[in-house]
Amino acid sequence: MLYNLLYKSVLTHTDPEKIHDLTIKGLQVAAAVPLVSDLLRGTWGYLPGRRQPTISGPFARPVPGVLGLAAGMDKEGKTVAGMDMLGFGFVEVGTFTAKAQPGNEAPRLWRYPDVRAVRNKMGFNNSGADEAAATLRKLRSTKRGRSIIVGANIGKTKVTPLEDAVADYVYSARAVARWADYLVVNVSSPNTPGLRNLQSVDSLRPILTAVGQAADKAAGRHVPLFVKIAPDLADEDIDAVAELVLELKLDGVVATNTTIAHNLGEGGLSGAPLRPRALAVVRRLREKLGPEPTIIGVGGISSIQDGRDMLAAGANLLQAYSAFIYGGPAWPGRINRALSAGALVPAQLLV
Repeated sequence: MLYNLLYKSVLTHTDPEKIHDLTIKGLQVAAAVPLVSDLLRGTWGYLPGRRQPTISGPFARPVPGVLGLAAGMDKEGKTVAGMDMLGFGFVEVGTFTAKAQPGNEAPRLWRYPDVRAVRNKMGFNNSGADEAAATLRKLRSTKRGRSIIVGANIGKTKVTPLEDAVADYVYSARAVARWADYLVVNVSSPNTPGLRNLQSVDSLRPILTAVGQAADKAAGRHVPLFVKIAPDLADEDIDAVAELVLELKLDGVVATNTTIAHNLGEGGLSGAPLRPRALAVVRRLREKLGPEPTIIGVGGISSIQDGRDMLAAGANLLQAYSAFIYGGPAWPGRINRALSAGALVPAQLLV
């Protein structure tokens, strides 16, 4: 494969964050050229579901492909059209914070190709929720941009004290809700000090309640709301989150974020090593939630069988990030086409 040759000969010898930034810029450029965009969308990114979408979910319209892009790749929401062009069924952008922030000091991104994993301690580097809203508004001004299902992932600004987290999340929700198909409250990144403490039910309840109300009011409609949790939660804490999701009638859960259960250094690990725990968390969530709330399963999905296993564990939709890095630009479309038939089976029937 040409991409594998490029990866081994060039990309492995280049700073991962530099490659990431060049990829984002390259996809922006390609998506802005109609001839190139149409060619790639019709080949690598071809999805039968674009013409006749059949995958239902909590969104206002069907999803053309069961596999979406996880948050963290497109931190600013600038290459949504490019990711759609490559065959992702939906695109989650961010994480956005109320205030712009540079994130943690570099180096902060590492690859582990032998185990198909990525470690990061990025720290929610982004230009802030207001800038994100302007970017998404511009996207939605085009016919193509309006056709893409976009999720907005929001997190706490690093300098905001934990006791002020509710207002911080609400600010971001108000800014981006109008332009998003769904919102994800991220309380599970290991790279913002103290953030994971907000996963406790007592801390999480006021955040989710306030964000849901603020988002719906800002958008003038119901904006589906998800909470993203860590794989490192104890089983009883997963159960508590599931009970809260049912109590608040949330639309679903994104499971899971990166793990700190490794000895490679600071930051969270994603990719293939995360798969067993991510599957276990999704399976437990589905058991506790029942058939209704949507679960977006993410963590270690590298192959068609990985996707099938995650759906069988109880996920309705899937996300990936690390495998996209190793699989290359043709990977998301290939996975989505292969899973398209299986995705028609409701997840609760596969448990």
